[in-house]
Amino acid sequence: MGRTRIRDIRHQELIEATITAVHQRGYAVVTMAEIAALAGASAASINYYFGSKERLMEATMRHLMTMLKEAMLERYALAKSPHDRLMAVLDANFSDRLYTIEQCSLWVQFWGSAPYVPTLARLHQINRARVTSHFRAELSALLPENRRETVRVALQSYMDGVWLEAAQSAVRLDPIQARAEARKVADLLLTSDV
Repeated sequence: MGRTRIRDIRHQELIEATITAVHQRGYAVVTMAEIAALAGASAASINYYFGSKERLMEATMRHLMTMLKEAMLERYALAKSPHDRLMAVLDANFSDRLYTIEQCSLWVQFWGSAPYVPTLARLHQINRARVTSHFRAELSALLPENRRETVRVALQSYMDGVWLEAAQSAVRLDPIQARAEARKVADLLLTSDV
């Protein structure tokens, strides 16, 4: 196992500070100096490592998307059926490491900023396509063709709504409860005549 480079440590500290600062102040108004101060660094270090606030936000979102991908792979490894894999997609989106107020807040602000920042728009499209693809793959084995898209849209809209509510929460989030509720919603949709 190799040693962690100072550059990688500083990079991670700045990403973590970005998550906190964007949650506290909002992406539109937070400054690089505020983010750097939270990381115990200078604004020049953000310029050195990332070049701009937009590129720092891009790196932060890539970090969160990697966390989501890892959570999905962990859960897929345990899944034995299409239903298990569908639940794995839901569970990953409410994983303990990802489903926090700060990170939900960052995702919501990312969604709001993506239409105006080309690099963020591209990341949004990649993430959306990935989640859509996972849902479609599993629903194709669980539902007749005429019901799949309605259920997929309902599940994705449900997840987005829960994340939006979580971003505004005044109390600590409960990922276990969120996963249980998401599973109930999925099961209701799978067994309904939607």
